Amino acid sequence: LGGTRSVLDRAVKYAKERVVFGRPIGMNQAVQHPLAEIWARLTAAELTVWAAATLYDQDLPCAAEVNAGKFLAGELFFDACTRAVRVHGGYGQAKEYHVERYFRESVSPLVGPVSQELALCHIAEQMLGLPKSY
Repeated sequence: LGGTRSVLDRAVKYAKERVVFGRPIGMNQAVQHPLAEIWARLTAAELTVWAAATLYDQDLPCAAEVNAGKFLAGELFFDACTRAVRVHGGYGQAKEYHVERYFRESVSPLVGPVSQELALCHIAEQMLGLPKSY
């Protein structure tokens, strides 16, 4: 989630600073709305992770909440990085803006240490009562 926060901050900063046709690109809803959505999803993912941590600290079962937090955080990081590259346009691949590095790194949480699919399998089995599928 820290990476998501960082890449969102970079995209917001760029949206405020980049001026096209005499105004910052952040004045456009096509830029604002996706960034606002990332912020809302980040808040929800943070709350999920905190809920899992609270259960863990109380020695209560928390595997489903941990998997939910991992799943949400992984998807969100990838989406936030994709959005940041798009907000930066052609500069999204320039090393000096650093969003290209975040974008490359955003794939790792999708596949490890537990894949997104395996996290969903656990949630389906434990929280929804569906049969084990692996």
